[in-house]
Amino acid sequence: MRLVVDLTKCEGYAQCAFLAPDVFTIQGDEALTYDPHPDEAQHRRVLRAAAACPVQAIQLERSEGPEPQPEAFGQSGTAAFLEDGRNAFSASGRIVIVGASLTGLRAAERLREEGFAGSLTLIGEETHEPYDRPPLSKQVLTGSARSADTSLPRRRALQAAWHLGTAASGLDVAAKQVHLADGRRIGYDKLLIATGARARAWPSAAESALSGVLTLRTRDDAAALRRLLDRRPRRVLVIGAGFIGCEVASVCRELGVAVTVTEAGPAPLGAALGGVIGAIAGDLHRENGVDLRCGVRIESLEGDAAGRLCRARLSDGTSLEVDVAVAALGAVRNVEWLEGSGLASGPWGVACDAGCRAFDANGIVTDDVFVAGDVARAPQPMFGYQFLAVEHWGNAVSQAEVAAHNMLSPGTECWPHLALPKFWSVQFGTEIKSVGVPSVADQVAIVQGSVSGRRFLAVYGYKGRIVGAVAFNQNKWLEFYEPLIEQAAPFPPSLHHVDEASDANPVPAGFRHRGSPTQDATVVVTGHYPNERRARLAPPRFP
Repeated sequence: MRLVVDLTKCEGYAQCAFLAPDVFTIQGDEALTYDPHPDEAQHRRVLRAAAACPVQAIQLERSEGPEPQPEAFGQSGTAAFLEDGRNAFSASGRIVIVGASLTGLRAAERLREEGFAGSLTLIGEETHEPYDRPPLSKQVLTGSARSADTSLPRRRALQAAWHLGTAASGLDVAAKQVHLADGRRIGYDKLLIATGARARAWPSAAESALSGVLTLRTRDDAAALRRLLDRRPRRVLVIGAGFIGCEVASVCRELGVAVTVTEAGPAPLGAALGGVIGAIAGDLHRENGVDLRCGVRIESLEGDAAGRLCRARLSDGTSLEVDVAVAALGAVRNVEWLEGSGLASGPWGVACDAGCRAFDANGIVTDDVFVAGDVARAPQPMFGYQFLAVEHWGNAVSQAEVAAHNMLSPGTECWPHLALPKFWSVQFGTEIKSVGVPSVADQVAIVQGSVSGRRFLAVYGYKGRIVGAVAFNQNKWLEFYEPLIEQAAPFPPSLHHVDEASDANPVPAGFRHRGSPTQDATVVVTGHYPNERRARLAPPRFP
């Protein structure tokens, strides 16, 4: 049995923990963790827990049974689709999904749910079937789940061709072919790009090669880090205090392992939450025994004669004796394989419209190439049509479903991707959850709860409107603020509700000014007349 909890929906009601306590656990007040591959003896209890969940956040593997034939896909079968405008393609078209991930799997399932009965192919660089990434930095590192048990549950049969362990190496848009690294070429009628992102490696190749230096992004990464933690290292060094870095630090303290976190900025989580709320997160880390050093960079990593990491030298002039170093430096989008394809792609991702249709280098929407997940950079109408790339679980699912629907639909029936970004993190038994885009804010106000009690809700504003909300162990209130963000409600909010904060006055949010990646010079424009004007992608500068 395999399961996954959609933690963008979970509000910490804990019915699941009461009904199946060996599978679901509440850490602290609201932070849910779970075993993604529980023993079959727990089957009945898990089913009861799923049925009792007030927000229906528990997703289970579909019941085993024979693979349905193509004509069985969709609510009414292929015959119904032969009567509408998408009949021929739905019956016999070829769809290729590059990226065998959460995004790729959910898109494939949605295609079948909407009646697509044609050829479906999924291509993935990793050898593993699609798996869930959030447990890798939580349950897997603590040892409460194995990395091999994080495979995503299948909600329905796909009858798809899988090409795992082979990366896509190129794309010929004119010939409608995906080139694979092993020399094969796979034709398509419509293509979904869902190649996601990879962890940014430590910049020194020699230092990265030291035993004990690693990143955390894949199932194999998590298994390797878990083995290192099992050896009880003297000290773990975490380089970077984003969400992955902070979660690794939390696990280390839970296991009783000494950990130092270095962050170049003034506070952890500053890019996502801003300096004010980031400072509160920093206090949470220090209270739990983390050696947190902000405004500090790693100058070098040193190894012993056997090539094992033994020391780190810091920009503040100190050095640390460490056995493990986790480079948590953010992500790099997997777009190199698209160089020369003519699509608008670069280090910032693959540009697409709100319907997930890719742009070519001229900024013209393509009809047959779609993009979804971490690699997609799409306009967000609620935020001034800025092109945003959102690297979170909920966005991967919602964008995958929009892309799949639009691949099968005429223009008049296409959906825009308007879902608000959401993310969550569990640190030291505290669940940190967000909705909207706090990072565009200029002000923040703590409107509910108590910072000292580590139970509060902060609302973010930009030019007098609400743009985001972040909760520390106050998840149930986020649902209230979601429509306020969608409706551009005024900031600061003048609301009276339960557990009002004693001081709800807005203060500067504390985000560092950053130039948008979309302002980089990414194309060279040629030609004088409208029929001649063309854009050619400038050579990408991959980090």
